[in-house]
Amino acid sequence: MSSTIHINFPNQFVFGSGSSNNLIASLNKLNAKKVFVITIEPLLSELTFFFNACLENKIELLHDTTIINEPTYVDFNSVLEIAKPFNPDTVIGIGGGSVLDVAKLIAAQINNAQSLQDYVGIGLLQQRSAKLICLPTTSGTGSEMSPNAILVSNADGQKKGIISPYLVPDIVIVDPLLTLKLPATITAATGIDALTHCLEAYTNINAHPIVDDWAIKGVALIAQHLTTAVNDGTNIIARENVALGSVYGGMCLGPVNTAAIHALSYPLGSKYHLPHGLSNALLLPYVFEYNMQANIEKHAALSMALGSKIGNTKEETALNGIARIKELLLTCNLPLHLNEVGVQENDIEQMANDAMQIQRLLKNNPREIKLENAIEIYKNAF
Repeated sequence: MSSTIHINFPNQFVFGSGSSNNLIASLNKLNAKKVFVITIEPLLSELTFFFNACLENKIELLHDTTIINEPTYVDFNSVLEIAKPFNPDTVIGIGGGSVLDVAKLIAAQINNAQSLQDYVGIGLLQQRSAKLICLPTTSGTGSEMSPNAILVSNADGQKKGIISPYLVPDIVIVDPLLTLKLPATITAATGIDALTHCLEAYTNINAHPIVDDWAIKGVALIAQHLTTAVNDGTNIIARENVALGSVYGGMCLGPVNTAAIHALSYPLGSKYHLPHGLSNALLLPYVFEYNMQANIEKHAALSMALGSKIGNTKEETALNGIARIKELLLTCNLPLHLNEVGVQENDIEQMANDAMQIQRLLKNNPREIKLENAIEIYKNAF
């Protein structure tokens, strides 16, 4: 049996099409009186019913829509300057991973003597007094189910992780209908992000049988339904299954976290400002290939979950998984190479050096990655 595992779940998890209609009931359950909502501008019209319901229930409401891209420290502090004087008892995040991450951190910072700088890292956040509700509108980051939040440092442009059980929401509502209007490009990239969470959890050196079950289920659901969700965004069945796969990916994040794919993707975001899911997609098949030899049996199992053909040997089956991943990327209209998105070959060494700084993730990888290995993977992906 694997080592001890720690799993932190939301106090309440609701999944199902139309489940967001019960948001006001969730607020009443928490006895919320002052609610700060972080969301995005395109969703405001769809939230009118909810805002009116808050008024009817005498719930004071303030909303912010300034988080658009991957948030920086400055972005977070700007939102905090709005939220602190309002002093909400409850914070709601309705949006993609960036919105949810900021909502989690705002909830943690309300009436907290610690500053953000005090708890950047693992297990340093000591409390959260405000209640927290998260509703994802993408199927990818899994932030709603995880104890993780990511901010970009304005000082060095690097992504910094804040990991704490206090960042797990009180209530999570996953309504696949909220993803119906998501553009195909975002559906594809966030879907591959969710797939990556599952793949990395399953092969992680911290892998655990409980998490393995979630990871395999997530891989199968996303691999089977993502292409349909990308090419027919109104297909509710596909949206539901990808959303469920994303939930499984989010559940994997807390206990075992991610590994080299995410670590190597970070420089693509900081240097080229590529969306996080796209960065993962560009590296996924090449890191998968590099990691294979560390555990052929597990990579063969992933290959079968992806829907690959079974080979004559487990190694052949695992190799088929790489072809299946590339096929999935192509059917989702995603690029296969770094040069297709403007990455310059002469930047590879610097990106590799930057990636080597993400040891909190690289240490989870099933096969050790040194600087020369990172350079090789980037070159293979180029």
